[in-house]
Amino acid sequence: MPSDTHYAVVIAGQRQPMCCHGCEAVAQAIVAAGLTDFYRHRTAPSRRVEDLLPEPLRGLDLYDRADVQRSFVRAESEQVREAALILEGIVCAACIWLNERHVNALPGVLEFRVNYSTQRARVRWDQHQIKLSEILAAIAAIGYVAHPFDPGRQEALQKRERTSALRRLAVAGLCAMQVMMLAVGLYVGEYQGMEAWIREFLRWVCLILTVPVVAYSAQPFFTAAWRDLRRRQFGMDVPVSLAIFAAFTASVWHTWQGRGEIYYDSVSMFVFFLLTGRFLEMTARHRAGQVSEALVRMLPASACRLNAIGGEDIVPIEQLAPDDRVLVRPGETIPADGRVEEGASHVDESLLSGESLPLPRQVGEALIGGSVNVESPLVMRIEKVGAETVLSAIIRLLDRAQGEKPRLALLADRIAGGFVAALLMVAVVVFLAWWSLSDFDTAFRILLSVLVVTCPCALSLATPTAIVAATGALTQLGVLTTRGHALETLARVTHVIFDKTGTLTYGRPQVVAVEPADAWEPDHCLALAAALERGSEHPVGRALAKAAGPGIPEATELRNTPGSGVEGWIDGRRYRIGRPEFVAALCGNQWLERPDLDTASTWVALGDATGLLAWFALTDALRPGAAEAIAALQARRLAVELLSGDQPKTVAQVAGEVAIASAQGGLSPQDKLNRLQDLQRQGAIVAMIGDGVNDAPVLAAAQVSVAMGGGTQLAHATADMILLSEKLEHLVRGVDMARRTLVIVRENFAWAIGYNLVALPLAAGGWLTPWMSALGMSFSSLLVVVNALRLRQTTGGQS
Repeated sequence: MPSDTHYAVVIAGQRQPMCCHGCEAVAQAIVAAGLTDFYRHRTAPSRRVEDLLPEPLRGLDLYDRADVQRSFVRAESEQVREAALILEGIVCAACIWLNERHVNALPGVLEFRVNYSTQRARVRWDQHQIKLSEILAAIAAIGYVAHPFDPGRQEALQKRERTSALRRLAVAGLCAMQVMMLAVGLYVGEYQGMEAWIREFLRWVCLILTVPVVAYSAQPFFTAAWRDLRRRQFGMDVPVSLAIFAAFTASVWHTWQGRGEIYYDSVSMFVFFLLTGRFLEMTARHRAGQVSEALVRMLPASACRLNAIGGEDIVPIEQLAPDDRVLVRPGETIPADGRVEEGASHVDESLLSGESLPLPRQVGEALIGGSVNVESPLVMRIEKVGAETVLSAIIRLLDRAQGEKPRLALLADRIAGGFVAALLMVAVVVFLAWWSLSDFDTAFRILLSVLVVTCPCALSLATPTAIVAATGALTQLGVLTTRGHALETLARVTHVIFDKTGTLTYGRPQVVAVEPADAWEPDHCLALAAALERGSEHPVGRALAKAAGPGIPEATELRNTPGSGVEGWIDGRRYRIGRPEFVAALCGNQWLERPDLDTASTWVALGDATGLLAWFALTDALRPGAAEAIAALQARRLAVELLSGDQPKTVAQVAGEVAIASAQGGLSPQDKLNRLQDLQRQGAIVAMIGDGVNDAPVLAAAQVSVAMGGGTQLAHATADMILLSEKLEHLVRGVDMARRTLVIVRENFAWAIGYNLVALPLAAGGWLTPWMSALGMSFSSLLVVVNALRLRQTTGGQS
């Protein structure tokens, strides 16, 4: 360093000298993140450079480098940047509130939003005022870990969380079964007599079996309760944790004293039931978090870049830059946005645009990253990469739609807040009243009875058990429910929006008409067409080959002209199939007049040197039962609309066939999203049914969404339900089941609340012992489960 340079940072009110600008920047980051205790508690300088930086801040400055940011940061303007992050350590809504309030208060942060279901955050900041590493350091300062979204890392985190939850559930279940068996013996022994040493032995065995449940399985409840209490909030975990801790402590004391009540069975049972409900919730949340991973995996891992001398270099797509030349072979996925520089082919954009047929692409025309090259090699020049591509725009649109999605919590969560606060106040009042009237042991016993008998286990099980029973019945029909709120919301739906391609239709062309010329037989014309198209990867060629059946002749000297058609020789005669002008060129440019039939179909000509031989009409065929399903939904007083990215005339024809009065075609993903949001602003509860990537934003924004079983993985990950059977009549059965499920849920809540209203006075009056309270709570939970199991037999009929 130059001798005349001086660096210093104010730490704990004192100006401290620094050796270089690097150490100065690190020290400023430590101070800004509120981690100055690092200096106060350090006893000596570290011998290793990496130890001079606190763990949460190590490596964060790498995220300020432009080459690193290129893959996950989008530049809105010269100053404003936007990035997607993953947050680790989010366990409740309070975590969301704390992070959003803390980060939004930072100078230079324009917007910071966290999606609880996916644990993803989207941040916008002014890079002239704050760096991304400083934002990440600020998040680390309040006890959370943030890093750029990485599908592989997110998958590992979710796998680790799921494994931990399964272990806790398994430990609680195994121990609860053993404790309950021993508790039966103890309860019977109280009435029929039992030798003292046997009773003491069983009590100590119950203690040993309950310790893992309390120390390991119940740890999440204690952690969440402590977090709630520190923020002066009363979540459902507070009374649960109090009951578990108090019951276990009293049981240990009574076991040590050799007298008094023990509650090991209640403790283990509470933990097991509650962990089961939490596991179901976690599974639904993990499914929602797979959306971004599915999007990223649409793109290839590498691309064939052409160098200056014409050679081919296989490089990761992260290394692609604007103005690079890339070779895309037939069947390969286009790695980024750009334009065709050499060659001509058809490109399958059905995943992005909703267009059912591949689109021709010539020199100078645009290519979208994520679409598939169907026929011939293309050389493209890259224009946009990373966060600037169309696919990245869809990702951002999807994230925004998920962030704006109505946060429909379970009915238990809407009731539990007031219930828990009232429960704790009642428990305290009852304890103090009995302590003033009697001894401490009696007051404590009645306190436990109140906490146990009114423990909101039935409330927590009321909805999940009904959802599990209903989804099990629907799965047998081929309707897979992926999120817990889907049935509850579907029961309240007022509007149903359908996509066309792949939803009401199959999403692939089929031959619907053959119009031969003169005396030619339709089957013979199909056989000639199939011979020419044999081995073709083009959807039209595959449809013709499939329609022909057996007895296809042999074609030789096949030559494919991208964007026009195929030429070949059959039995010494030259034929062409494809566009009319391509076929007409073979027969002296004769004008080939297309039959005046369905204008919404795709027409393909077949001819030889003598002239036209036949016309083939192909269209995206309607699914069987589509019209009946639409009529059934309308009979249930649901408004049905059709929104599609396909041609308006094709959309209008399909809408007429299925009797949908409101239909729009030629829509972009944003147009669909705008229409859905218009309906929602008018108070509508909307269900969206789609199958492609272009449907992903509107699927995420709808209150409830259904993806077709043959749709894209992204549609599956975004949707709340998946129609695996692809039979639209099963969607109607799903609506009926959802309405029945909501009735069962309401019955469960009525029982759970009514039970507490009756049991609470009995426990507070001292008429219920803790074991009777535990038995009553168990019976309440069992009744809720049995009532929910009735849904397994409700698979048909209108509700």
